[in-house]
Amino acid sequence: MNLSFFDQFSPPSLIGIPLLPLAILFPTLLLPSPDNRWIPNRLSSLQLWLLSTVTKQLMTPLNKNGHKWAIILTSLMMLLLLTNLLGLLPYTFTPTTQLSMNMALAFPLWLATLLVGLRNQPSASLAHLLPEGTPTPLVPVLILIETTSLIIRPLALGVRLTANLTAGHLLIQLISTATVALLHAMPAVSALTLAVLMLLTLLELAVAMIQAYVFVLLLSLYLQENI
Repeated sequence: MNLSFFDQFSPPSLIGIPLLPLAILFPTLLLPSPDNRWIPNRLSSLQLWLLSTVTKQLMTPLNKNGHKWAIILTSLMMLLLLTNLLGLLPYTFTPTTQLSMNMALAFPLWLATLLVGLRNQPSASLAHLLPEGTPTPLVPVLILIETTSLIIRPLALGVRLTANLTAGHLLIQLISTATVALLHAMPAVSALTLAVLMLLTLLELAVAMIQAYVFVLLLSLYLQENI
């Protein structure tokens, strides 16, 4: 019974063919496509408004040099947002509960921001490893600590997103299982558990949106340090 709770995090497959790439690419079908019409429909207007709002929020802390990353960061934000939200639907799979996928997104982008800083301003990028005014005996220790904190940034990004979504999915499944199990024995308690489940679902909707935003926002802050 305990193992069945984690079956929802196993990548799906069909006759031995993994369906994880399909689950990752499916949210892209919901993104707006180029249209030749002057006046789009209401759905397209809503999508364009959401894209412009997200882009404006992500580009606010960046200077003009960082605006070149607008397409990458906005696309990543929309991909994570749609993937997290679609994963809350019944009988669906959430690719962002896989640490491997989150690390595959976090590590290359973090490395790109680091290389941009080393190429454009190597002295300023390396200066982050040693705060100004550090006593001489503490220099090796602080360099080691700052280097470690720099290296674990992509790991923290991936683990944060994976842990939050995994915990939410497990809580939803546990409470829904308890709701069904108590339905005949204690209907009143089952109704109360159902109310808690509805509130938890609303909370998970918020968590899905917040975690997608935090993931991309932290990447934009890492980029701001290096440009």
